Amino acid sequence: MTVVSGVRVIAGDRVIEDGFVRIEGDRIAEVGPAEPGADRSTVVPGFVDIHVHGGGGATFTTGDPDAARTAAAYHLRHGTTTLLASLVTSPPDLMLSATKAFAPLVTEGVLAGVHFEGPYLSQARCGAQNPAFLRHPSLDELTALIDAGDGAVRMVTVAPELPGALDAIKLLVSRGVVAAIGHTDATWEETLAGVEAGATVGTHVFNGMRPPHHRQPGPVFALLGAAPITCEFVADGVHLHDGTLAFAVSVTGPARAALITDAMAAAGMPDGEYDLGGQGVAVADGVARLTRDGSIAGSTLTMDAAFRRAAGAGLSLVDAARMASTTPAAAIGLGDELGTLRPGLRADLVVLDESLHVARVMRAGTWL
Repeated sequence: MTVVSGVRVIAGDRVIEDGFVRIEGDRIAEVGPAEPGADRSTVVPGFVDIHVHGGGGATFTTGDPDAARTAAAYHLRHGTTTLLASLVTSPPDLMLSATKAFAPLVTEGVLAGVHFEGPYLSQARCGAQNPAFLRHPSLDELTALIDAGDGAVRMVTVAPELPGALDAIKLLVSRGVVAAIGHTDATWEETLAGVEAGATVGTHVFNGMRPPHHRQPGPVFALLGAAPITCEFVADGVHLHDGTLAFAVSVTGPARAALITDAMAAAGMPDGEYDLGGQGVAVADGVARLTRDGSIAGSTLTMDAAFRRAAGAGLSLVDAARMASTTPAAAIGLGDELGTLRPGLRADLVVLDESLHVARVMRAGTWL
């Protein structure tokens, strides 16, 4: 048995200023108030990153399982106890081989699943995706990937305006895979058609999509306003202004807002030259951009930094914790297993110091 006591505990919609968390095995056994103590630490649920391409100098995008372990371990040190390995737009053979290579890591628990960001995306809004590999949705290709993963494929991002996209979304949902809308030039109506078909996540909303206009609201307003949609936000001050983040969350509420990193291999590494999906990336002052056109190419963000940024933008610690843990866990179907400090759930927690930096990380009842 392990007890973390005398700390501020963020548990669901409660803040227990002097609280404790009791862990038995790999489960949370009890959460409640404790005797007042001098510890100024804060305990939050382990962070859940549903959109991340790499970190610590390693990438998920090549399908290398050793690199995947390195990237997952890097983010774990920053409090991310659950993550999806996000791949970028790639040739079919790489997507298939990566799925097969990562499936054992999903079984082992290193990864919570695979997320394909592409290749069924808008040419006009592809951002840092490699345009050479963009293509229209293929039900045969999707079926082969899902079958090969045997449960490992957890989410796929699709532009709903593409030919065959709505059928692809319906197929994904029927196979238990989360369908996300992103990298899209869709109209308001086309976006809502994707929601009607079963999409439930908006991929890094505002980024990689037609910007909103008061006469042509497009995907941003449609996703923010759609009740079934969990909207991803990259809270790094580069992808979104803090005011934009705060406004968006005022529309969605924290139950429909998920913080993500969209991090690439350069996270935690020095400025310099990197690769993302076969394209050159230059990182300067921690900001990653394609060398060919200056497009933002993911981020160097970690989830603890995203949590601090959300809190700094005026969101409460309760709301920031929901957005960093509870909401993303629910978005990928893991809300009954993790994402909240509640008895019976997996004992994933992060101890933050007074400045909200990571002091300790526990995953499944074991301290790092």
